[in-house]
Amino acid sequence: MVIINACKQAAHKLKLFGELVMFSHTLFSLPFAIISMVWAAGGWPSGRIMLWGLIALIGARNGANAFNRLVDRTFDSQNPRTAHRHLPQRLLAEKEVAVFVAVNYAIFIFASGMLNLLCLILSPVAIVLISTYSYTKRFTYLSHLYLGFVIASAPIGAWFAVTGQIAFTPFVIGTVVMLWIAGFDIIYGTQDIDFDRRAGLWSIPSYFGLKNALRIAKALHFIMIMLLLFLYVWRGLGWIYLVGIGIATLLLMTEHNIIKPSNRQLMKVASYNLNQVISMVILACSLVDFFYVS
Repeated sequence: MVIINACKQAAHKLKLFGELVMFSHTLFSLPFAIISMVWAAGGWPSGRIMLWGLIALIGARNGANAFNRLVDRTFDSQNPRTAHRHLPQRLLAEKEVAVFVAVNYAIFIFASGMLNLLCLILSPVAIVLISTYSYTKRFTYLSHLYLGFVIASAPIGAWFAVTGQIAFTPFVIGTVVMLWIAGFDIIYGTQDIDFDRRAGLWSIPSYFGLKNALRIAKALHFIMIMLLLFLYVWRGLGWIYLVGIGIATLLLMTEHNIIKPSNRQLMKVASYNLNQVISMVILACSLVDFFYVS
């Protein structure tokens, strides 16, 4: 009975940590990391690289998200939209989250070392970048772009993991991710315009207003699509890849058409659910195109 109760408690704690870091949101960065790996390897990379690359990505992402929750706990407790989160509700202790961050960052460094020397050397730099995002809303409305820049490290790092070399293509993929993430983070941020202004937090919606913020988000997503089309030409990709970009474009248009900051459920669909579908569509079409068409 003692063992069973301990297992139940451990499972519950694991569930809380999974919710804390929004583990399902790995679908934002992972598909582009896989595309980057496949293109870098000219096919499927070795099982060792796939394994340690995935572990590194998950360790970095979980550590960064938990660190962000730790740094923003005071603001989260004051914002009605986020007051239900784990730290404001004391579902997890601050020390527990701090240990979770340290463990995940250690896993990331170890996994990076198992990939190659370049990844190991760059791993502390990556930790600084993904951790400093948590402070950007305190002094710049460009925090959305910085978040996108941080998440863009996934496909860039994935390329490095395979080749151990710096190249042009992963930085284009990374820029696609940066613009995409920044765009829908701006959309999500429209819910907090009033709170951000009261709390002295910086964001594009609170600084430029609702209408201008949505125009900026559309512009970022337009450039994102243009870069995806550039990759089509640059890498000589096939028609299935273009179909994926077409579907992604339609989904982005839908996303922008259903925005309603007063409707929390609709904003979740626009900011998260549709974008998870977009990344999977681009992944599926890119892989089918690479292995069966191009």
